[in-house]
Amino acid sequence: MTYVDQQVPRVQRQETGGATVRDVVAAYVGLTKPRVIELLLLTTVPVMFFAARGVPSLGLVLATVVGGTLSAGSASVFNCVYDRDIDEQMRRTRRRALPRHIVSPRSALVFGTVLGIVSTVVLWAFVNPLSAVLSVTANAFYVFVYTMLLKRRTTQNIVWGGIAGCFPALIGWTAVTDSLAWAPVVLFGVVFFWTPPHTWALALRYREDYANVDVPMLPVVKPARAVARQIVAYSWVMVACSLLLWPVAGTGVFYTACAVVLGAVFLVQAYRLLARARGTEDLSVIRPMHLFHSSNLYLSLLFVAVALDPLISR
Repeated sequence: MTYVDQQVPRVQRQETGGATVRDVVAAYVGLTKPRVIELLLLTTVPVMFFAARGVPSLGLVLATVVGGTLSAGSASVFNCVYDRDIDEQMRRTRRRALPRHIVSPRSALVFGTVLGIVSTVVLWAFVNPLSAVLSVTANAFYVFVYTMLLKRRTTQNIVWGGIAGCFPALIGWTAVTDSLAWAPVVLFGVVFFWTPPHTWALALRYREDYANVDVPMLPVVKPARAVARQIVAYSWVMVACSLLLWPVAGTGVFYTACAVVLGAVFLVQAYRLLARARGTEDLSVIRPMHLFHSSNLYLSLLFVAVALDPLISR
């Protein structure tokens, strides 16, 4: 039983034989999910500054960004290929390249494979082997564990599948130090506990879509109030994890103050969502996208604070 009353009608296949070169290029770029890449890089580059306790080598940053971009793009392409059947039926995804038949699945697979190979070569040759291995691991986890195993089978799909999105924090650190430490593990944890509130807020907004394609996102199988309670719980753990960076890595007052303030604001947003979800399933009342956008801002500013702290606290 779900808490979704409406069903989104199936989207008819669109023939796009008249697509221009510009359309095709834009379609291939779209397959890499640039907005997701931006978010991943936002958790990579600041950690490089933090690991270097200052400004890292520009060449190293460039190589890490290029390699990380290609790797994340590769994983996204494979995700689009595997999920093309459900993407065609969802409002949020039906304008992607594969549902519109601008790019064939075979061409997309070749594109994703090339991106993955090139990213590994770039990271191995110009960064270090450890970062390359971590990148390949994240790519494989996203494709095989999240996309193929968890997404269509369990409400915990995004909790454990979200691990793939935590790897950039590790890669940013290893790119500079060629080793792992507790500091990047803490930041890995921040992203891990941030992912469910962020994704469930979006899933609340599009729960009819997910129900229509039988993807058991938590908002599909649980009422909004139960989802909001989970969001509040994960938000508390996320904020607590962010504060662990102070004793673990000896951050200065700047980061600690930012983590406290940003965490408090995020918790207020989470509790407001819970209050709005009491006794209603009306999304116009619950307004889950407020928390979704707030979560993006939270993570962005927190990692900016990670980058600036060693520069300010010198």
